[in-house]
Amino acid sequence: MNDTEVNGADADGSAAPAPGASGGRLTLGQGTAMYVGAVLGTGVIALPALAARAAGPASLLAWALLVVMSAPLAATFAALGARHPDAGGVSTYARLAFGERAAAVVGWCFYFAVPPGAAAAALFGGAYVAEAAGGGRTTVLLTAALLMAVVTAANAVGVQASGRLQFALAGLLVVLLLVSVGLSLPHAHTGNLTPFAPHGWTAIGSAAALLVWSFAGWEAITHLAAEFRRPARDLPRATGAAVAVVGVLYLLLAFAIIAVLGPGAADSPAPLGDLMASGLGGGARWLAAGAALLLTLGAMNAYYAGAAKLGSALGRDGALPAWLGRGSVAGEVPRRSLGANSTLSFACLAVVGLTDVGPKPLVLLTTGSFVTVYAIGVAAALRLLPRRTAGWYAAAVALVSVAALLLMSGRYLVWPLVVTGASLLYLRRRRAAASAPAEPGGTAEPQPAEAG
Repeated sequence: MNDTEVNGADADGSAAPAPGASGGRLTLGQGTAMYVGAVLGTGVIALPALAARAAGPASLLAWALLVVMSAPLAATFAALGARHPDAGGVSTYARLAFGERAAAVVGWCFYFAVPPGAAAAALFGGAYVAEAAGGGRTTVLLTAALLMAVVTAANAVGVQASGRLQFALAGLLVVLLLVSVGLSLPHAHTGNLTPFAPHGWTAIGSAAALLVWSFAGWEAITHLAAEFRRPARDLPRATGAAVAVVGVLYLLLAFAIIAVLGPGAADSPAPLGDLMASGLGGGARWLAAGAALLLTLGAMNAYYAGAAKLGSALGRDGALPAWLGRGSVAGEVPRRSLGANSTLSFACLAVVGLTDVGPKPLVLLTTGSFVTVYAIGVAAALRLLPRRTAGWYAAAVALVSVAALLLMSGRYLVWPLVVTGASLLYLRRRRAAASAPAEPGGTAEPQPAEAG
């Protein structure tokens, strides 16, 4: 596959892929589960309390705002994935629309956002285990390392096994969360919803900025688009189903936590555990730890799978070392890229363990990168998707949402700017190395070996 062809699509994006089977193995159900796991991740266990602290019951409006904003964004990436199914995902769309440099920027921003994000997610899951079992920081770090090892092993087996794991995890998770909400709602009190906006209406924006982490993930599955059996049919359907599931669960959980826990929700280190305990008793903290582990495994599994495929595509296209390129074809397992990304994730966890800085800096490094990916991806959609189609209109609406996310990200955009500079420098040096031997009198001659 060359740099101007992606599954039969020309560089101008005018040719749509065939609607038949792609050679992949992911079913509609597995794809929906991958989406649900990517988005309905650690935000559920970590952010309801932070949002309630920022805006009180009015944080429910922030949750609703993010649900509404995510729908056109998800539809945009689904339309792109269905039309151009390729392991490069948003990086491929950027290359088709804007060229090699934009593709490298997007690819690097996503690929190098996953390790700190995965480490942060694993730490959130570990904190719930420590809350139930004790052991403090040691339990948190050991649990996080075990989670990362399990997800790496699952993806090393192959995307089909990963899809089956995701389907099982998503099913158990949805049932567990619905049962928790149902059992806790009898303890809800309308008085806990007043005053509705104790910190003023502008605090809703602050809460929404925190919740961006909860809604990152709609772009992750585009890297697995070619792994669907029928991408043009199943990817949009999986997206629609996932938007509905995620939106309903987020809103139900946010309402239950505030209506049941009241002002105490703002200070709860484990709000989902407290919610379960209200309906099932104190022993439910173990159940909450199990739910936290499922959430964490689901999110990490989806991102490891997507990042592994992306890394192999970037190696194939020259935006990363060619050694990583094996596994970019649908059906192949990108073990080299997976290993590199997993190693970086363990490195991030080791830094946290040695410095005790906590997961917050990792979250900040990740959020700005994903928003940058969204911005370039939506801009690419406006160029690649046929005008006046549902996907194109979704991209136009999503552009407004992404502009708002950029404003919310603020200083968190520093990290993607650093990554952008590094990706462009890599491309420049690669081109210089490729062209140097062809230059008359150039300096690319082999140097004599040193004696001894």
